[in-house]
Amino acid sequence: MRNFVFHNPTKIIFGKGTVGQIGDEIKKYGVEKVLLLYGRGSIKRNGVYDSITSSLERNGISWVEVSGVKPNPVLSKVHEAIKVARREKVQAILAAGGGSVIDSAKAIAAGYYYSGDIWDAFLGKYKVDKALPIFTVLTISATGSEMNGGAVVTDEKTGLKLSFGSKATYPKVSIIDPTVQFTLPKEQTVYGAVDAIVHVLEYYFDGSKDRWLMDRVMESIIKTIMESAEILVNEPTNYEARANLAWSATLALNGLTSTGSFGGDWSSHYIEHALSAIYDIPHGAGLAIVTPAWMRYVMEEDIDKFRRFAKEIFGEEDPEKGIEAFKSWLKNIGAPVSLKDAGIPEKDIDKIAENAAFEAPFGTLKRLELEDIKKVLEIAAI
Repeated sequence: MRNFVFHNPTKIIFGKGTVGQIGDEIKKYGVEKVLLLYGRGSIKRNGVYDSITSSLERNGISWVEVSGVKPNPVLSKVHEAIKVARREKVQAILAAGGGSVIDSAKAIAAGYYYSGDIWDAFLGKYKVDKALPIFTVLTISATGSEMNGGAVVTDEKTGLKLSFGSKATYPKVSIIDPTVQFTLPKEQTVYGAVDAIVHVLEYYFDGSKDRWLMDRVMESIIKTIMESAEILVNEPTNYEARANLAWSATLALNGLTSTGSFGGDWSSHYIEHALSAIYDIPHGAGLAIVTPAWMRYVMEEDIDKFRRFAKEIFGEEDPEKGIEAFKSWLKNIGAPVSLKDAGIPEKDIDKIAENAAFEAPFGTLKRLELEDIKKVLEIAAI
């Protein structure tokens, strides 16, 4: 196990009926005006919007709104919201939504103080060390963005989907009420579960050794997500399944699973970013396509770990059967498991690989170059 520092400054308020506490929490920071950021209006249909605005009013906090954040968030919306935030002189960002909304909030909060284009942070040309305070009300459990400092956004002009991370962009407070996720479409629940599982796998398969405790913790998170997702596919209002999936998704990427590791492999994410940037498919769907293919390609780099995965998660002795069982599970809960399933033609592999290779070489278990990326996509094709 490698040396590590674990520090997560985000306060989590978890459980039924907790959304209405957001105004009380924001008021503690002396904030009097916020930018309320959300997606395409689901928070107005599920009651979250009314709960939030009532809480803000009760605490004497005014707000301005920016809506329309896409499931794959784009830079133009970030630019739009930064202009609004500056013009209205807001003191904080309140993100109500899933990872796309929260990631956008982080870019907006960081961009508020930056005189250049906040895309510079994604390109590694600007180090974010100051941002507006961020508060979140989570409506989709998937990315873990409610309890970390990372953000992923797509620049529509270049087609690049990139990330940045900063201590300054950890949310101050995040509220997770599993009941607000009762009305999610089945596919959003499925893709959220896939995303959370792959977050864990990025650390599980990064080549780290002797992380006995964390291996068991990660295996427990994966199995809990799988069990919860299987229930929710048929019982979307099962509270215990929602609650366990929600907390598992948060723990998957709040820094806990990274302790003592090499920092994660992230090859599956880098390759998937090209898929969702070019084709605008859901992130979880793209990960379901890419991850089993990547696992097959790199399996021999740490065969003992893949053998353990097969046995502990699926009760299989053969590592190849473990990967196949994972792929079958993904398919059974309704996720695509090939480029063909997602309607992406095999002839586009070169274009996808070249987009993904913008950040190559990447990966810790096996460093991937352009040709490696192409081979992973070829495995993922059918």
